[in-house]
Amino acid sequence: MDRWPTGRLLSTAARLVEHAWNEKLGAIGLTHAGVIAMEVLSAQGPMTQAQLAQLVRVQAQTMGKTLSRLEAHGHISRERSASDRRSHVVTLTDRGREAVAAAADMERSVLAAASIDPDSLRHELQSVVRELANRITTTEATALVIADPAVPVEANHVN
Repeated sequence: MDRWPTGRLLSTAARLVEHAWNEKLGAIGLTHAGVIAMEVLSAQGPMTQAQLAQLVRVQAQTMGKTLSRLEAHGHISRERSASDRRSHVVTLTDRGREAVAAAADMERSVLAAASIDPDSLRHELQSVVRELANRITTTEATALVIADPAVPVEANHVN
């Protein structure tokens, strides 16, 4: 590893953290994708399945599979929209809110297993993202870095 480029270290670390986190999430019936969807619902409130898929940047069919799993575990509820009977409004349940908090604790516990300060690591990673995002010029690349689906749209920005 001493000779690995920094990019390889970052991507390997990211994969290992995500793998360890996913193992913990599985114990409470969650996946990484499910946590992202629930974080959006927690931050922005009930919305249609199509709106949620758009915010998370996945296909509606993919979101449907994620939501079916969340619904089966009691983390979300889906009801027909009163204004458009073809769509469903997705709402985070109390159990879902508890699961979002548990997932955040699990993520912290994964990093706590390493002999580093997770808050310092987080701060340093945010700095890398901010500084490199300011150099990105393509719309697609900027959208990947800037938009945080768990944050209301008007608050999404790099700085």
